[in-house]
Amino acid sequence: MTLAVATTLDELRAHVGEWKRAGLRVGFVPTMGNLHAGHHSLVQLARKHADRVVASVFVNPTQFGPNEDFARYPRTPDADAAGLSAAGCHLLWLPEVVTMYPFGADNAVRIRVPGVTDVLEGAHRAGHFDGVATVVARLFLQVQPDIAVFGRKDYQQLAVIRYLVRDLAFPIELIAADTLRESDGLAMSSRNQYLSAEERPVAATIHRTLLRMRQATLGGTPRSAVEAEARAALAQAGFDVDYAVVRTPELIEPQDIPGPRVALVAARLGRTRLIDNLEF
Repeated sequence: MTLAVATTLDELRAHVGEWKRAGLRVGFVPTMGNLHAGHHSLVQLARKHADRVVASVFVNPTQFGPNEDFARYPRTPDADAAGLSAAGCHLLWLPEVVTMYPFGADNAVRIRVPGVTDVLEGAHRAGHFDGVATVVARLFLQVQPDIAVFGRKDYQQLAVIRYLVRDLAFPIELIAADTLRESDGLAMSSRNQYLSAEERPVAATIHRTLLRMRQATLGGTPRSAVEAEARAALAQAGFDVDYAVVRTPELIEPQDIPGPRVALVAARLGRTRLIDNLEF
């Protein structure tokens, strides 16, 4: 199918306005580009819930810390457009920084989601989720979708956006997509391309560790022991571990009562920081 491309707000709103006037349901998949099969699966899921799908590609400067890889983040717009077209996307929203932040990123109105942004990724990447909440709110206002699809791989990001949507009363249905994985269990990520040939098979240790964390927790092993064993296993494999924890779906430390859990890991292998999670 032919993929339309909008680079200005007027172009974006013309497309979406026409669809809305025709009574069509609009789905939205926000991305930072450098797309892979995991992103394409989000588009395919959105198509199941909407008549038209918009995907955005915008590398958002406000969610990168001073020592993070904003300049290094790969930009592949031509390949992204080809992949989105093949996945069934109808419109690519490709804004410039000045379109997203008219007064500049440093002078932008910012949104902060309290609580859930202060732990785990928020503790290790100060300001990251403020940038995420800020850009997602702007994208929602620009696209005005009926549904939006986010991957479960960025579990804490999904929790932040759920809070944002509920607290600001965005009339948007959020759909969470399962994580796509390589054959050895490694979660698909744009950051995987930074792994060296020697590091790539080691990276799958994260998924195996999550599986063991689930098994041990369900088997009754105390949480402190589960987490300590996970950190030790990852360190032994060569990772620099930020965290390996078991939490409730709200990312709270669970009490000794039954209920759903999620195991979450963030660890650096060489120069590449990887995150993953497993719900159970």
